Amino acid sequence: MSEQNYKNHRKFYPPHHFIYLPILIILEIFGIYKIWDNPENQLTWILFSIVIFLLFYLAFMTRQHYALGLQNRMVMLEFKQRYFEIFGQRSDEVADQLKFSQIAALRFAYDEEFKELLNRALKENISGDEIKRSIKNWRADHQRV
Repeated sequence: MSEQNYKNHRKFYPPHHFIYLPILIILEIFGIYKIWDNPENQLTWILFSIVIFLLFYLAFMTRQHYALGLQNRMVMLEFKQRYFEIFGQRSDEVADQLKFSQIAALRFAYDEEFKELLNRALKENISGDEIKRSIKNWRADHQRV
């Protein structure tokens, strides 16, 4: 696997992102085009376009909702476990002071940078994106959803 860093850490699921969703988008464009191109069947094409839009919306939101919900829970558990391993104490108070985006960004830092960036996040309230940009030695996460 290639080395992971800020520029390449996003992940795509090709059948969903590059086949299914583009087909739905093309069908939606086709349906909207036919609404104006075929006035005698306009109601049929309006209904077609609505159904395609709803399929697109449902596919996008369901996939996002379940995957991200589960991933967020796991990232939070990982943070709590890692905090305990590094500092030898519970992380409840610290976790309550951080936004989820900050906690999620901290998982890409190795332990020494984790400590430093955690302190910055608590004192300076730097964003998750700023935490990611500040990481010098990127700790890859190849098991993300």
